Amino acid sequence: MGTRTSLAECMTHLHANDPLDRHPQSYYAHLLPAPKPWPQAQGQMTADLCVIGGGLTGLSAALHASQGGLSVIVLEAARVGWGASGRSGGQIGSGLNWAQRKLAHHLGKATARAIWQETETAKAWLYEFIATHVPEAKLQYGILNAALTRGDVEQSLENTRWIADHYGYETQVLSQDEVIGRIGTRAYLGGVLDPGAGFCHPLAVTLALGQVARSADAWIYERSEVLRLDRQKDHWQVTTRQASVKARTVLQATNGLGAQLTRASGARILPLNNYIAVTEPLDPPPMQDRLAVSDSRFVVNYFWQTEDGRLLYGGGESYGRRFPRDIAAKVRSNLARVYPYYAKADITHAWGGTLAVTPTRLPYIAQASPGLFIAGGYSGHGLALAPHAGRAVAEHLLGHPERFNTLAALPVQALPGGRFLGGLITNAAMAAGALGDWLTRPKGPR
Repeated sequence: MGTRTSLAECMTHLHANDPLDRHPQSYYAHLLPAPKPWPQAQGQMTADLCVIGGGLTGLSAALHASQGGLSVIVLEAARVGWGASGRSGGQIGSGLNWAQRKLAHHLGKATARAIWQETETAKAWLYEFIATHVPEAKLQYGILNAALTRGDVEQSLENTRWIADHYGYETQVLSQDEVIGRIGTRAYLGGVLDPGAGFCHPLAVTLALGQVARSADAWIYERSEVLRLDRQKDHWQVTTRQASVKARTVLQATNGLGAQLTRASGARILPLNNYIAVTEPLDPPPMQDRLAVSDSRFVVNYFWQTEDGRLLYGGGESYGRRFPRDIAAKVRSNLARVYPYYAKADITHAWGGTLAVTPTRLPYIAQASPGLFIAGGYSGHGLALAPHAGRAVAEHLLGHPERFNTLAALPVQALPGGRFLGGLITNAAMAAGALGDWLTRPKGPR
């Protein structure tokens, strides 16, 4: 890794779309009072741990490290929760993007079981945090993994049986008629209902995590974009426009908004943009009871029904820096394939966000060089995994590396082409996968 990196030159997604001084006009922000700003970093500072990024990963690391007695400074370029942590679809899924039987085949049954246990612990910690600190996030249980094709149905059944046989984790297999009855669309041929998964208000969770971290004596600074990261003999020097932090350890928790900060993350953590829209209250609402849905497309469609009968619908990706001019229209075209009778419903909120994937679609959690930790690339599973990864880094610093070592065993190789060309190559492959959705998947309800 080079000792100097200019984020002003390479952190292009950060400045590409929304103003940094306020949260986007999402449905989540609409439901909350505007949060009071944290101060901007000023002058010379020293910490045991400097966290770059004020999302779920960074704030969780700050909380757990501070609780363990370390001094912590968090540097956030925009506002706490401004990135993917506060903009996501709010779904708390089980496991990872790889089926557990695939993990067991590649990593061995013991390692796969340990990783499964970590993902279950991640959910449990988040559920407890919401219940204790932010009940207004309105956690609900139940995600339906909906299958578009017969092959998808068969694969989901095999994966469901495998985790039941090996881990005793029970889910409910639904026929097409049962799916129609539960979510009010004929777009899917079946599905698996996961009662241990859930969904909630992600911005409320992230803002609450920031408050709890500060109460544990972590220092949080907003509008403090990191411009340089320099390795000195026995510490790191982290530089913003108006401050410099001398830290024994750094956690890069920038995810897709700062993947190019270091070579290790730039070659593995790939930013992409995803979009969400929220309808007016629907009459009648599509679902008989409130569930979240995640389907089997390569570019996943995900949605859930709000308390007042709206659809919060995520669908569509882009692989450049800029969001489309009409986000609502982009999401509406996906919504119409699943709910054609709501295709003309008024959309009250629409926004984009930059998340991140990795070449294997498994999270990248690593110590890239002495004193430099990286966590990101959650590939759609960040709401539970991001705070868990931050906790694992903090525990490692406090002398308990077991959780970190388990997560670091996930295979995330560097891209051919490296830090800059690798992302272009992979984005081209992902665009091809999205085209495959369009060419081969059903285009409308059955």
